[in-house]
Amino acid sequence: MTATTTMTATTTMTATTTDPGADPAHGADYRWESEHLDLSAYLARIGYNGPLTPDLETLRGLNRAHAAAVPFENLDIMLGGAIGIDIGSLQAKLVRDRRGGYCHEHNTLFGTVLDRIGFRVTGLSARMLFGAEPEALRPVGHTILRIEIDGADWIVDVGVGGKGPLEPVPLADGAESRQGGWTYRVDRSPGGWWMLSVREPGGWFTLYKFTLERYYRADFADHNYIASTHPRSPFTRMVVAQRNGPDVRYGLAGRTLITTPADSEQREREIDPEELPHVLRSIFGLHLAEWQERELVRVVAEAPDGQELTGGD
Repeated sequence: MTATTTMTATTTMTATTTDPGADPAHGADYRWESEHLDLSAYLARIGYNGPLTPDLETLRGLNRAHAAAVPFENLDIMLGGAIGIDIGSLQAKLVRDRRGGYCHEHNTLFGTVLDRIGFRVTGLSARMLFGAEPEALRPVGHTILRIEIDGADWIVDVGVGGKGPLEPVPLADGAESRQGGWTYRVDRSPGGWWMLSVREPGGWFTLYKFTLERYYRADFADHNYIASTHPRSPFTRMVVAQRNGPDVRYGLAGRTLITTPADSEQREREIDPEELPHVLRSIFGLHLAEWQERELVRVVAEAPDGQELTGGD
């Protein structure tokens, strides 16, 4: 899979030495937990054996490999478990146990990996729009990454289920990036927000908007707690699993299995609750303990009809 990028502007804000996150004199809380990362285990998990030079080729390769290997899911929340985004928890779940996660897990792990390799990584937080008008006000809380390479900035997001990019997207007004069968675009809104959109049959679909304010692991931990415990969070109300591919995407929201090819219409079907373990294994690569599968079957069987995921955070 290759990406074709059109850039119509290249001016972005860059971090300066006045930014505490860029100053090594500040404490460990300001930095990624890179020293505790088992990089070899992570690379084996995603099946990546390419170069590790901190350049655009490496970034694209790692981004594609992560998207292909690590699914988006909220199963631990539906099983009554807590979600940790410290590096120990992330490595245990996403690497050792070969599970998936949602944005705070994916992008915190990926940001740590990129920092360890030598990329300049800044954490950002976006406001999910998922098709709403750019002026709509949504709470901040979707973790994304900004990567600076040779003076150019890129947005990286391995944590948007169902519609997320498979490769870096240039942080430049009007920049488009073709990735497999999908096309993404970055724009500036009249209000000064940056926005990421994906092209759909009906036109551009805005995923989220954001500023370049730096966020830290402490911020992501608060956002993660809200997403994993708040009763109005979609991730506390239904089973969710998603996998983004270059030509077709799969999503599960409650009992609804959604297949979205890049070149044809989206298809949906309702699965029987007893099908759930097979669907999780065969489509999303999620292999759970028997007791976990039994509990998720019960959760899905008892869930109300018509559940719908309105955000892919």
